[in-house]
Amino acid sequence: MVPTMVNISRVDLNLLVVFEAIYAQGSITRASETLHLTQPALSHALARLRELIADPLFVRSGNRMVPTALAEEIIAPVRRALTEIDSTLRQLHTFDPARSAREFRIGFRHVVETATLPSLAARVRACAPEVKISSVPYERDNLHGELASGALDLAVDVLMAPAEGVRHELLLSGRMVVVARQGHPRVQGTIDLATYLGLDHVLATSRRFGPGVEDLALHRLGHQRRVKLRCQHFSTACEIVARTDLVLTMHERHAQALNAPLANRILSLPFDAPMHELYLYWHATADKDPGNQWLREQVVTVYATDPQA
Repeated sequence: MVPTMVNISRVDLNLLVVFEAIYAQGSITRASETLHLTQPALSHALARLRELIADPLFVRSGNRMVPTALAEEIIAPVRRALTEIDSTLRQLHTFDPARSAREFRIGFRHVVETATLPSLAARVRACAPEVKISSVPYERDNLHGELASGALDLAVDVLMAPAEGVRHELLLSGRMVVVARQGHPRVQGTIDLATYLGLDHVLATSRRFGPGVEDLALHRLGHQRRVKLRCQHFSTACEIVARTDLVLTMHERHAQALNAPLANRILSLPFDAPMHELYLYWHATADKDPGNQWLREQVVTVYATDPQA
C-alpha cells in the first residue's frame, strides 16, 4: 500500500508515463529514448514522483533500475489507467487511414516478420501513405504487459497461455514441411521416414536447449532424429540448407517465402506433426480503437490473401 495519502490533484499524468517507461525499460537512458526526452528531464520527473509517493520506486543495480516492492505493486493499476486514458482519447476521433500519420508498433518474431511485413507494408503504403509501422522485438513472457501498456499495438505469434485482457484471433493454420537443397544426394522427389531419420538436421529456435515440435511428434512415434546444428533464425537455417546436406523442418508458408531466392526444395513431412498456427494478439482496451481495428483488418487480410505470409 502507498505509505502516505496522495492528493490526486498533485499528480502530473506525465510522472506516471515516466514511471511506466522506466519500469518497462529498466533504464533511465532507454526510457528517455522511448519517450524522446532528455535524461535530466526523466531524472527530475522521477525525483518528483519519489517525493510525492514517499518511496524510491527504483534502485540502481549495475546498469539496471530495479523496481521496489511498492513499484511492483502499483505498476499494473498504473498501466491500466494509462491505457484506458490513451484508448479513450484515441476513440474521440475516427481514424482516416488516408490522412493519418499515426505510428503503430507490431511485435513480430524474426521469421514471421520476414514472411509478413513486406506484404503488410505494401498494403499500408497503398491506402495510408503517412502511417508509420514499426516492427519491434518482444519477450513472450512480457507480451501481456507490452500490449497493456501500449508499447505494442499488435503482436503475431504462436498460441500462448491465456492472459487477462489479451484478445487473440487465428490468422493461419498450416502443415510442416522439409526443406532440402537442390541436388541433395539422398533427397529425390519425395522423402520417406527412414530417409528423414537417416539425415542430419538443422533446428531453428530461439531457445538455447530443448527439442522442436517435430522432435516431440517423432518421440511419440518412438523415433529420434539427428540434430547437428541449432541456429536462431529460419532465414539462417535456409541458407545453411542451401550450402550443406543438412535438412530443415519448418512451416510451409514461411518455407515458400524464405526459400524462393535459394531454390531449395520443399517436400512433404513424412509423419504427422501438429499444424503450425499463428495468432494475432491485441489488448482489450484497443478493441474499439478505430486505428487498431483498421490495422487488425490489414493484418488479417494479408494472411487471407497472400499465400506466402
